[in-house]
Amino acid sequence: MQNDNLKSYLHFHVIVFIWGFTAVLGALISIGAIALVWYRMLIASVVIYGYIRYKKISLKAKKKTIFTLCVAGILIALHWLAFFGAIKISNVSITLAMMSTGAFFTSILEPIFYKRKVIWYEIAFGLLVVCGLYIIFEVETRYTEGIIVALVATLLSSIFTLINGKVAQKHNPTMISFYELGAGVVFITMFLLVTSGFKDGFFNLPMMDWTYIIILATGCTAYAFIAAVKVMKHLTPYTVMLTTNLEPVYGIILAYLILGDSEQMQPQFYYGAILILATVIANGIFKNKRRKRPIVPNVIE
Repeated sequence: MQNDNLKSYLHFHVIVFIWGFTAVLGALISIGAIALVWYRMLIASVVIYGYIRYKKISLKAKKKTIFTLCVAGILIALHWLAFFGAIKISNVSITLAMMSTGAFFTSILEPIFYKRKVIWYEIAFGLLVVCGLYIIFEVETRYTEGIIVALVATLLSSIFTLINGKVAQKHNPTMISFYELGAGVVFITMFLLVTSGFKDGFFNLPMMDWTYIIILATGCTAYAFIAAVKVMKHLTPYTVMLTTNLEPVYGIILAYLILGDSEQMQPQFYYGAILILATVIANGIFKNKRRKRPIVPNVIE
């Protein structure tokens, strides 16, 4: 049993590392955010559907549940559009640093979703996050637009995570993922049809783009999601929370190693990012001590 827990822990680190690589792939892929997200969700939907057929997982659900999943799917599509859009506007480091504020947004929205009072330390941690954002805004003014778009992406992911947290307690996560990704594909397809986005160049991609997109859709989306759900059964909520928060760290390191000087930031940027990350981890530690209900991590990058 202990050996299984160790394997799951190491496997989960690999999965978080893969999530961190997602942002780097977004920077390497040359096409725009809309086409990128459409391809990602379409290919991932097909792969997950194949897995569902192989495992004979039921897709039956109540109409209300399917409607909720479709709404969540549109939210995740909008999140990814903003996420990859922010990478295109700024860079990977800025985007991932802003994504570190996800737990902060969730702690603010959670009382609304679960109808509970705001806890005092959440306000204190919220002020520290704002301080971290202020430091980054002060030294990286050239990326102001990217910072704002990344914060919008983070807010959308927090709302999605809260909705998913309620649904995931009652339904198969692979089924949930299929409906959400499918709804996202339909949503973006309708947008592209209305805006005449399906032009000849839309399907004429460079070979490297096809390679990166397939890696993004299969490895970073379909595989990572299914594998994460499996290993989380052997890990404590605290371990899941702490390990998930390493995603921006892995992503920023990978971005610097792969993308080079374009990812080199002012020293103050790293001070602000470390302050945000430390605050998020401290918030998770406090929550873990106060209650033992499962933590639903943000596993959508």
